Amino acid sequence: MDLEEHVMVLERMSQLILSAVPKAEYSSLFNDFVESEFFLIDGDSLLATCICEKSLKPGQQLHFFYLVECYLMDLISKGGQFAIVFFKDAEYAYFNFPELLPLRTALILHLQHNTSIDVRTKFSGCLSQEWGIFLEDSYPYYLIVADEGLNHLQTYLFNFLITQSWAMKVNIVLSSGQTSDILRLYAYLMPSMYKNQQFFKENKKKIESAYKTLIKQLEECRISALESLFGNIKWKNMMEEACETISQLKQLWPEGSDIRRVLCVTSCSLSLRMYHHFLENRKKTTSIEKTNIQEGESNCLALQEMEDLCKLHCLSVVFLLHLPLSQRACTRFITSHWTKNIHTFLEMKKWCEYFILSNINICEFWNLNLIHLSDLSDELLLKNIAFYYENENVEGLHLNLGDVIMKDYEHLWNTVSKLVRKFAVGKPFPLRTTKLSFLEKNPSPIKDTAKENIPNLGFISMSCEVVDKFVGDLLTDLPFLKSDDPIVTSLVKQKEFDELVHWHSHRPLSDDYDRTKCQFDEKSRDPRCLRSVQKYHVFQRFYGKSLESVSPKVVVTQAVKPKDKFIAPKNKKAHETKAEVITRENKKRLFAKEEEKEEKKWSVLSFSIEEEMKENLNSGIKNLEEFLKSCKSNSVKFRVEMVALTACLKAWKEHCRGKGETTKDLNIAVQMMKRIHSLMEKYPELLQEADQQLIARCLKYLGFDELASSLYPTQVARDDMKKTDKYSIGIGPVRFQLQYMGHYLIRDERKDPDPRVQDFIPDTWQIEKYGFPSDLTLSPRETIQLYDTMFQFWESWPRAQEFDPEKFIHFKNKIVIKKLDARKYEESLKAELTSWIKNGHAEEFVGTICILKPSPGVIFNLRDVEQTAICVRSFLEQKQKRQRPPKADKEAYDMTNKLRKVKKSIEKQKTIDEKSQKNPRKMDQILIHEAEHNNLLKTLEKNLEIPQECTYANQKAIDTETLQMVFDRVKFTRKGAELKALARRGIGYHHSSLNFKEKQLVEILFRKGFIRVVTATGTLALGINMPCKSVVFAQNSIYLDALNYRQMSGRAGRRGQDLLGDVYFFDIPLPKIEKLIKSNVPELRGQFPLGITLVLRLMLLASKGDDPEDAKAKVLSVLKHSLLSFKKPRVMKMLKLYFLFSLQFLVKQGYLDQEGKPMGFAGLVSHLHYHEPSNLVFVSFLVKGLFHNLCQPTREGSKHFSQDVMEKLLLVLANLFGRRPLPAKFQETTVKFYQSKVFLDDLPKDFNDALREYNMDVTKDFASFLLNVAKLADMKQEYQLPLSKINFTGKECEGSELVSHLMNCKEGRAAISPFVCLSGNSDGDLLLPNTPNHVVLRTIGINHTQAPVLWSEILDDQGRRMPLNAYALDFYKHGSLTGLVQDNGINEGAAYYLLKDFALTIRSISVSLRELCENEDDNVVLAFEQLSNTFFEKLDGV
Repeated sequence: MDLEEHVMVLERMSQLILSAVPKAEYSSLFNDFVESEFFLIDGDSLLATCICEKSLKPGQQLHFFYLVECYLMDLISKGGQFAIVFFKDAEYAYFNFPELLPLRTALILHLQHNTSIDVRTKFSGCLSQEWGIFLEDSYPYYLIVADEGLNHLQTYLFNFLITQSWAMKVNIVLSSGQTSDILRLYAYLMPSMYKNQQFFKENKKKIESAYKTLIKQLEECRISALESLFGNIKWKNMMEEACETISQLKQLWPEGSDIRRVLCVTSCSLSLRMYHHFLENRKKTTSIEKTNIQEGESNCLALQEMEDLCKLHCLSVVFLLHLPLSQRACTRFITSHWTKNIHTFLEMKKWCEYFILSNINICEFWNLNLIHLSDLSDELLLKNIAFYYENENVEGLHLNLGDVIMKDYEHLWNTVSKLVRKFAVGKPFPLRTTKLSFLEKNPSPIKDTAKENIPNLGFISMSCEVVDKFVGDLLTDLPFLKSDDPIVTSLVKQKEFDELVHWHSHRPLSDDYDRTKCQFDEKSRDPRCLRSVQKYHVFQRFYGKSLESVSPKVVVTQAVKPKDKFIAPKNKKAHETKAEVITRENKKRLFAKEEEKEEKKWSVLSFSIEEEMKENLNSGIKNLEEFLKSCKSNSVKFRVEMVALTACLKAWKEHCRGKGETTKDLNIAVQMMKRIHSLMEKYPELLQEADQQLIARCLKYLGFDELASSLYPTQVARDDMKKTDKYSIGIGPVRFQLQYMGHYLIRDERKDPDPRVQDFIPDTWQIEKYGFPSDLTLSPRETIQLYDTMFQFWESWPRAQEFDPEKFIHFKNKIVIKKLDARKYEESLKAELTSWIKNGHAEEFVGTICILKPSPGVIFNLRDVEQTAICVRSFLEQKQKRQRPPKADKEAYDMTNKLRKVKKSIEKQKTIDEKSQKNPRKMDQILIHEAEHNNLLKTLEKNLEIPQECTYANQKAIDTETLQMVFDRVKFTRKGAELKALARRGIGYHHSSLNFKEKQLVEILFRKGFIRVVTATGTLALGINMPCKSVVFAQNSIYLDALNYRQMSGRAGRRGQDLLGDVYFFDIPLPKIEKLIKSNVPELRGQFPLGITLVLRLMLLASKGDDPEDAKAKVLSVLKHSLLSFKKPRVMKMLKLYFLFSLQFLVKQGYLDQEGKPMGFAGLVSHLHYHEPSNLVFVSFLVKGLFHNLCQPTREGSKHFSQDVMEKLLLVLANLFGRRPLPAKFQETTVKFYQSKVFLDDLPKDFNDALREYNMDVTKDFASFLLNVAKLADMKQEYQLPLSKINFTGKECEGSELVSHLMNCKEGRAAISPFVCLSGNSDGDLLLPNTPNHVVLRTIGINHTQAPVLWSEILDDQGRRMPLNAYALDFYKHGSLTGLVQDNGINEGAAYYLLKDFALTIRSISVSLRELCENEDDNVVLAFEQLSNTFFEKLDGV
């Protein structure tokens, strides 16, 4: 392949990735309740993302490591299970960034040595064979990777990784654009699609060739980078020089040392030697060669000047060794840059650091402390020291270093001198022997953070009972504003909020039924309207009946009565009144009458059932059990069971005689034991001696002699009992019941009340937990399998006889084995298996598990639900087409034409008859036509009838009239026609974007048994009664986790529906299946419970509740009982402070008065609570009059607004309520858009200015709030790296005047992390837009996501702008869902759901404004009503 072809391959890969970006799902990588999938993180993507963080300044290494650890710790705290991969080839991308080479190496070493994270560095590249094998074995669900590198070459490497991962069916998660809260991490997920896999498969050789060419090009970059600095010294020589330097240091410091000291002295000595070599080479070369070595370096610096720079570096490292983070966080920030003439040496030094760190493994047997790999150097501290010696020291400011620092510095520099060897270096002091300036001159070289201090604002006092009760303990410690303060006096008193109309239905709100009833409009009395309501109620009753399945088990309730202080007399009859005696006698007569009816009913049915049992035992037993369900008389039930037992015995004998020695059908034996179980457990008091004898005979025929003797010891001596061996089933009674009757075993009823719930007696299964995880149990059959496997693998198992099912203590001489007995056996076996490990028999344990390892069946779809259902229908249609006679279609066409002509003739004749007198002859002709019409219709229906083998629909499950009623409900819905067509084939689909009527169609027809195949998302997992025989998982998904698996698979084999259910897996890796089956469901974790709008709604409840005391109690319950703050007083205090901040915000914005009562637009804001903070911004626009300026009618006095006004209004609303960010990478796309604009325009200038003003006001208040909350921070943890827990605390260095001078910025560093302060950030940075969450102290539990601000520009982690999707405005313009799918990259169902939500938002605003505004002809109200009506019309159109 030539270069052009390689470039073409790279371009095609880029386009493939770009085409997938807009369709990426922005969803949570972790769910609320469950552990995560195993996934991978590309280490270089992690590095590239963190290094571009805007708060990080170049050269600040510890801050960088803090960012990395914060991110990884966030993943781990959310249950993340991952490994980090660094490819060897990826290192080539940094040869143009030598300052990042030692940083990358240090990061790998730090993660390997100081954390428990799995770091993989053995893979050469993403196309290597070992990487492919690793992916096949571990099968990660997704790989987190960057979509853009530090340069175009690294971007190409990322593209190769993305493309190859897709080919291996590994999904991609973009590292950019991620957002996080307490429980979730949201990111762009790009799933591995079939077309992506095919692209790699079809172009595999071209891709591999292009990859090799790219790596070769990167290698050339390395050679040229080394040659420009080190001349003729090659890569291998540099590695050898680094190893030699380390070996010399080991001889000088045999006792070992810290990595910071080691890297400092080795890198300084090596870089000085290399710079000396560089200068020597430069002298020898000709003028032509000079330009090849370093172009533009005519004024090359002297070696002595570089020695001074190295001395300063050694001093900065000593500062790192002796200064705690609390002191370093107060350092001055120097804004000056390094001068250009020292860049060559700085690059050379970074290369030397890289070579030293790359060979650090030779220190394996040396005592080298690697703890502080995260803090090897601090370039900003070095600049600070350099600035002092270049400027302040020269001007006469002479400060001592302190004895400790001076001594350590001398030791380091003397070591450097010894390691250089080839030439002499200067003495440790003075530090500066040359006058060269290392820093550029700058008018303001020191950043002044004093001006950025945030004013610590006071609180506005409030007199409210809820506030006093919840935060009263904090109020005494907080500063409050005086009543004459300008902030307090400027508060606007607005009209008290009192909602009269429901915001959505627009009906009056009232507790008075009669008043509400009277307020219905005239339309409600219209007969057609009443008929519609009647039909609706009929359907709802029908829907309710469809929920009824088989008769549920009766749950017994028992009132817990307090014990009387006296003992009641035993003889109750003496105290019965005459009325009670009459009642008791009446009940007796009614019971006898009922029993007589049951007797007659059985007499009528008994003959037919007995005859059917003779012909087909299973069918007869089924009918018999149906009768037993409806029968209420115990005596009749007993007789029926005895008849069934006799029939079973007879059938068993006949079966065994016919089969002889061949395999027996144990279903008959199972039915026989079922009858015995029922008789022994339910009717023991009705058993007579003859009945016991019959049961004993049955047991003896089955081969259970011991059980037969225990029940009826008298020897039965009959001819037909002499040779019962041929009737025996051949296994013991216990093993038979566990292995073949597990699902029939009787479940014990609890007789004791559940102490947790009053008046309730639970079943055992409801409150007892078993299993290896707590929610995983074995069936009785699996328990037997477990015993057999344990015995098979360890034949000398000492307790084998004890656990033999036939000899187990709980099964001894039991005719009827119950569920509880089987559970006890299961628990005992599990405990024994667990004890094998404890007692040193791990090998036997592992062997047993390996034998038991399941081989799951194949087939559930969580993504392409509709498409899957349509494919199934197409398959059936093709099958029907193949079976259909060749001329059938032509016959159907001819009959349709005839039918149309006959129908036309009938209608024409009727029209003539209406005008003229009726003629008997013509009447006969009409009858003939009608008969012909009916005959043609029947023939056509028969022609078009779907054969039974070409449909899954059960036509007998529901009558035609009912089916049509269900179909009529979806006549005018979006997916109605498609769902009806699918339903006729017995297929349906179910997902969240369906209309509720469409969902009901699928649910009803499935429950009735008409539809038998449904494809669904997780909507069927919770709260919908749709039990089924089998559940099929047909696709892997991030949403298929342990919790959803249990909910979905629980649909199969529901109790009372099926005896056993089946679960199938298709195209899901075995490791994932094993994890789903075995994993625990973790405990719930608390989310941040408060929001501005929630506080407002709580205050609404407290002030407007019908029962004020009850309302206040409920409000306080919500506030005080957060799961997040459970047993955490520090968190509770933080929530109280946030509650106070919310109140202050609401008071300042005019939603609450100082008494906590709602006013103004409180109702509108609370209605839009799910759009916080957009709801707050919207009201701020409204109050400023911006909507009144915009909403001007076409002419004065008109109530209509132009299209241009409507589009501008929708643009504003889309920026507020339709915010759906696209990945920044998508802006590079060259794809042509056909109908949509896709990228949403910015807000109009006046709205944008108002938004900026609103954001600044809120940010100042929130920053002030953070300063107050900062007092709650755990500073011990704040001085630790979050993941590795490396501590940077210690005693502050007080003996050095220079340290005190450099670290004197103690103001303005209260609310942000000390690690972030190292980059020169201060509290003032909290006022900047898009401030990252990690800037704030992490232990206070508050970050910028809790601030009610809405930034017009959304930036990703690399500082790129993420455009908003213009789906709402695009739809308003073209009205096409297909356009949104094709151009905007939104799934059709999701697009409809988003548009519906957006339409309801406009409607809620419209209704609320109409209610709030006294002027009926207000332009804003009219404009929103017009926009709402227009948008709904367009939405109804699809």
